[in-house]
Amino acid sequence: MMIIGSNRNIILGDITTLHVDAIVNAANQVMLGGGGVDGAIHRAAGRELFESCLKVPEVRPGVRCPTGEARITPGFRLPAKFVIHTVGPVYRDGAHGEPELLAACYRNSLALAVENGCHSVAFPCISTGVYGYPLRDAAEIAIREVRAFLAHHPDMEVIFCCFSSRDAAVYQELSGCSEDVVSTG
Repeated sequence: MMIIGSNRNIILGDITTLHVDAIVNAANQVMLGGGGVDGAIHRAAGRELFESCLKVPEVRPGVRCPTGEARITPGFRLPAKFVIHTVGPVYRDGAHGEPELLAACYRNSLALAVENGCHSVAFPCISTGVYGYPLRDAAEIAIREVRAFLAHHPDMEVIFCCFSSRDAAVYQELSGCSEDVVSTG
């Protein structure tokens, strides 16, 4: 069973280099790339990822993946077999459904991983960049949702891949991990 709080599941590095079954993309609703982790994943996966995302049907004009939901595509040039795209909420004040939508990102992404036979999945820090979600609040939700999932899927390996040492330190503290965070870079 993968327990949140191990140095193996909180890492500091580039999510596009991880050899896991699926990486999660903190996408936007149109799913055609953007800044931050979204742009990095699209660049690393190659043009095929963009073309695959174009084939995802729009649920309404300009929206392929509504906030809180998740979609899956192949990983193409990435070491990961799949990319799970999820759209986190833009943070306003925490009183407009943001916590529920962020929790849904984790639940829906993990459900897609299971449906597609994944045994390992890596998450970035969803919504904490340009979407402005306070890191500590977002990490608490992420850890809570992953722990609840692992209680029913003990064979899944779930990794939090943090881009900055500040982010990794928050995840480490909140998860109760006393070991040093592993760096992939």
